[in-house]
Amino acid sequence: MYGENKEVPDLVPVRMLNEFVYCPRLCYIMWVQGEFVHNADTVEGKYKHRRVDKEVKSQIKEEEPFSISSVSLSSKKYGLTTIMDIVESDGESVVPVDYKRGKVPNIQNQAYDPERVQICAQGLILRDNGYLCEKGFLYFTGSKKRVEVYFDDELIDLTLNKLSDMKKVAETGDMPPPLTSSPKCPRCSLVGVCLPDEISKLRGEGNKTRMLYPSRDDELPIYVAGYGNSVRKKGERIVIEKKNGKKREVPLREISQLCLYGNVYVTTPLLNELMQRGVPICYFSYGGWFYGVSTGMPHKNVELRKLQYQAHFDIKMSLEFSKAFVTGKVKNSRTLLRRNDGDIPSETLTKLKNLISKVDNVDSKEILLGLEGAAAQTYFSRFNKMLKCDVDFEGRNRRPPSDPVNAVLSFLYGMLSKECFITLMCVGFDPYLGFYHSPRYGRPALALDLMEEFRPIIAESVAITLFNNEELKEEDFVYTSIGVNLQPDAKKKVIAAYERRINSKVTHPIFDYRVCYRRILEIQARLLSRRLSGEIEEYPPFCTR
Repeated sequence: MYGENKEVPDLVPVRMLNEFVYCPRLCYIMWVQGEFVHNADTVEGKYKHRRVDKEVKSQIKEEEPFSISSVSLSSKKYGLTTIMDIVESDGESVVPVDYKRGKVPNIQNQAYDPERVQICAQGLILRDNGYLCEKGFLYFTGSKKRVEVYFDDELIDLTLNKLSDMKKVAETGDMPPPLTSSPKCPRCSLVGVCLPDEISKLRGEGNKTRMLYPSRDDELPIYVAGYGNSVRKKGERIVIEKKNGKKREVPLREISQLCLYGNVYVTTPLLNELMQRGVPICYFSYGGWFYGVSTGMPHKNVELRKLQYQAHFDIKMSLEFSKAFVTGKVKNSRTLLRRNDGDIPSETLTKLKNLISKVDNVDSKEILLGLEGAAAQTYFSRFNKMLKCDVDFEGRNRRPPSDPVNAVLSFLYGMLSKECFITLMCVGFDPYLGFYHSPRYGRPALALDLMEEFRPIIAESVAITLFNNEELKEEDFVYTSIGVNLQPDAKKKVIAAYERRINSKVTHPIFDYRVCYRRILEIQARLLSRRLSGEIEEYPPFCTR
């Protein structure tokens, strides 16, 4: 992280200069905040570079013709560093060659400014290292054609001016604004991080929000539950072996999370592989309590965590976020009651509506806690009316749950808290330091904050569906003197129902596109980060229609 008047690194990657000319915001997200996501274009580009991406140790010798690939070189004068795809020489001068995916564009210079600036910067580095370099080539793999780029004064001035602008942006720590309705955005791999149309709409600068990234992930969590089960790596697949000898294999590329319930054995090679791939390993108690996660290196966005820590100690901003979380929770609770309780008294709905109105005017977290408690009591007093089966439920209780409904709710809350924890961690937050929930050892306070508005519409909705559809029956529960727990097969039913729900698509109430709940969690986390950075004026809780 470089922002907030910190010194920019002595050497700026030329690749980032290319990104800055293309889109300053994209460069900031990649370079300063450390975000990167692959898409079809970036994967194809990496594939096209496979021949020139091999590191070589040869020294450039200008006195004889040569062609060398993957040449690393830097310039202290310009403050630039690069790895050039190819450097060629005719014995007198050298020429950098940069590989580009796609075809030669049908424009005047046969290349866009980002690519021309990038190859010019490589030429300047070569010059500063004592080589005669007057031009470069851009090789477009789609056309199998080279485009000659001369390093004239106009291009050099453009390159140095853009380099200066890039360093200034990094020094100030102010993220450049998103592009407005730009045709560049749909093919950008970081559009789901940037949220250009969403931010513009929340700032009143745009009306239509394009669905610029997939509505759901193709990668899915893997759940392994039960004592004696083991998980290991076998080539590019993971092997799940049950204690009865049955095996199941899943390709590593299809896994977004590995969730382990109880004492499941995991091999070190698999842990190492998942960490390198950025796949979190989540640990739950046998009863479903989420208590830990293993990951690789933490997210690079230190800037976001600094803003988060500052906001936590800012009483006004901390209360602002807390009110938004509670408002979202109560609104969604009220909506769930209206949908599933056909006999709900109007007084109950009016009471919840009045409590929502009061939340806007509270000036302390203590009063807010009281209002949330009153809303929860009103909501759960009607919860059993949403259950169309013969099951006992007299109110919310936990640790251990005393009835089947509470056992299922606790299990689902554990899964949802895991989902929020991982989402926040992947965005760059510290999941343990929240705004509404007080920090406590081992308590993921921010994950619990984000979870509030989604409890009714994900966890509680799943529980109602399971009981009303009779997917869970009396024999699916274990009754003991201290509480009620789920049978192993019943846990599979709950996990399957949860995955169906969180992957179901709904129309976003603000942006009007269809997207699954798992994506919505990420959108909310990123909107939270944009509020912390000051890009938007308030955090909008997700309230289902």
